[in-house]
Amino acid sequence: MLLRVERKKFVTQRDNGPDGLTQLGQKTPTPQSPEEAHLEAVAAPHRGQDYVIRFTAPEFTSLCPITGQPDFAHIVIDYIPDALIVESKSLKLFLQSFRNHGAFHEDCSLTIAQRIVERLKPKWLRIGAYWYPRGGIPIDVFWQTGPAPSHVWLPPQDVKPYRGRG
Repeated sequence: MLLRVERKKFVTQRDNGPDGLTQLGQKTPTPQSPEEAHLEAVAAPHRGQDYVIRFTAPEFTSLCPITGQPDFAHIVIDYIPDALIVESKSLKLFLQSFRNHGAFHEDCSLTIAQRIVERLKPKWLRIGAYWYPRGGIPIDVFWQTGPAPSHVWLPPQDVKPYRGRG
């Protein structure tokens, strides 16, 4: 039995034509900074329906801008798309671009959320950034674009508060 598989063509918001994704399926180096990273988008496959997309990055890293020491976070991003969804490889590369980037927790967290909002213009987005202790104090950062919609199921983020060894 012979199966025929056709590839869907997605239109992006870039000037590369209908197959304009430049990172997916390509060997793509990690951008050296968040400013160099390019978030790519594709058409939402179920436009007109409200549903939540979740990305979880349990091993996010960046650098302390003062000491240069690594900082670690568990980041959860939930959003309701409108016309576009983020292409996941480009999101992964964007998040990896923070590995050599010096910024405070609050700046990293809001930069991630605001870049996604700027690129996708989702109906709604929230980020929970659960940072591991720096100087003995964990810093958690939360932000969302507006009130949580009541008509969609929003799962809890379920990231336990930091409790140390106890």
